[in-house]
Amino acid sequence: MAPGASGLRPLDWVRSIKVKLGLVVVGSVVATVGSIYGSLYIGLHARFAFVGGLVVSLVVIQLLAHGMVLPLRQMVAASRAMANGDYSQRVTATAQDEVGSLARSFNTMAARLEQVERQRRELVANVSHELRTPIAAIRARLENLADGVEVLDDAAVDSMLNGIERLSRLVDQLLELSMFESGAIMIDRQRFDVSEVIESAVDEVRPVRTDVRIVAEVADGLCGTGDPARIHEILTNLLSNAVRHSSPGGEVVVRGSARPGCVQVDVCDEGVGVPPEDVEHIFERFYRVDAARRSGAGGAGLGLAIARSIVELHGGVIRAEQLAPSGCRIVFQLPC
Repeated sequence: MAPGASGLRPLDWVRSIKVKLGLVVVGSVVATVGSIYGSLYIGLHARFAFVGGLVVSLVVIQLLAHGMVLPLRQMVAASRAMANGDYSQRVTATAQDEVGSLARSFNTMAARLEQVERQRRELVANVSHELRTPIAAIRARLENLADGVEVLDDAAVDSMLNGIERLSRLVDQLLELSMFESGAIMIDRQRFDVSEVIESAVDEVRPVRTDVRIVAEVADGLCGTGDPARIHEILTNLLSNAVRHSSPGGEVVVRGSARPGCVQVDVCDEGVGVPPEDVEHIFERFYRVDAARRSGAGGAGLGLAIARSIVELHGGVIRAEQLAPSGCRIVFQLPC
């Protein structure tokens, strides 16, 4: 909180700055007249009574006006601190007038800036971590090859190619997210067959895990409105996550159905599921639940963030649900 947060603020209850100024003027006049009258009544000379009245008037003005300008002083001090990178600053916002509204808006702005700064730091740390891992593996392999510790065979080449593909995939995802957030990506909205898009995504993901069965259940003749290429991207991201976290012999079900005013697609798996405390966060960039972190499964945590961006670009909604006794269901709806 900014310096000077405490202090006498007798006019906080007044809802208009104009009324406050009027009360200050009236209060100072009343105090001046009363002081002069009292001084003359007890026999003081008029000169001293007048000076005493001025002093009393200044004191009353200081007491009444102090609370009016305090939030402005706090905002000046907080702005200087925020300019130096301290976004934890807040100002006292108890006044009910226009200055109080400004103070509350300032606190909201400061809170959002603090959140953005925290997300920026987390993004830099996560990107550094995700890039460092494959780079370190490729470098170690190349050093071994250069020193003659390893022989350049097909296994070494495949390992380095996999690392490069992971780096390329991460960079592409970061670029795509950046384009979504900047509004640079537009969707080619058209009418499409939901069954065709789902079957195409299933065929692309099925080779990822041959020991996991993928079942598609789509209502006959179901059509949607949107960008089929982007919808395909959502489905491949969701299905890849589902099969990756499924147990051998498990089943992943993707359903397409009509809802009032929208088309709904559900992707259900039989994996460990998502803990309730993680449900609200799994669509954030680089966020992975603890089970995925411990097992090393999953990608960089960008697939669901991209899926959410695409759904929101279509004007739809996406959410995650825990299934009983285990498993997870991702549901997204696209307006017709």
